[in-house]
Amino acid sequence: MNAFLRASCALFAALVVLPACAGVGESLARLQSEWEQIKYRQPTDKQETAFEALSKEAAAVRAENPDRAEVDIWYGIIVASHAGAKGGLGALSLVKEARSAFEQALAKNPNALDGSAYTSLGSLYYQVPGWPIGFGDKDKARELLTKALSINPRGIDSNYFMGDFLYRNGEYEKARLSLEAALQAPARPSRPLADEGRRKEIEALLVKVREKLK
Repeated sequence: MNAFLRASCALFAALVVLPACAGVGESLARLQSEWEQIKYRQPTDKQETAFEALSKEAAAVRAENPDRAEVDIWYGIIVASHAGAKGGLGALSLVKEARSAFEQALAKNPNALDGSAYTSLGSLYYQVPGWPIGFGDKDKARELLTKALSINPRGIDSNYFMGDFLYRNGEYEKARLSLEAALQAPARPSRPLADEGRRKEIEALLVKVREKLK
């Protein structure tokens, strides 16, 4: 869930733009960097505690910037990551909190961060159990992920999550095409760690997909 930041007010490759955006851009860059370090560098058994602490930082940034969809998205990503690390039914309240954050982001600016709210929300809908346990919905997931791709057709995350969804849904050939498209996504110069980690996930999933296609 997720991975996903190119802020509208600051290009984190060191460009300086509107001064009014400098504060929130700096905060988002910090949250992004810490999230990447936890997800791709921390041992699995340390991630729950680390994501919980980071979610509190993200909540504070969100409280200071209630009108910014980008902040809602990153708060949702971090909370969803905390839920994933926590696991089990105890994570359901966290997943619902993340869903609410993504929905609020869409209400403010659906195109923020290249449509990342659609990608992130779609990923929740196919990974969360359906009724009566959770709100999971494959049709809703497909709709949201398709919308994300319409906004960012070459994105590494939008293609990866569509590929993962299709794999889990048994649509292996379509999954292969989406995952191969994800590997062809342009590099994000300000996010080498995220790109490296995501590519490893894509390559691992492609091995499973190709096994299914034999």
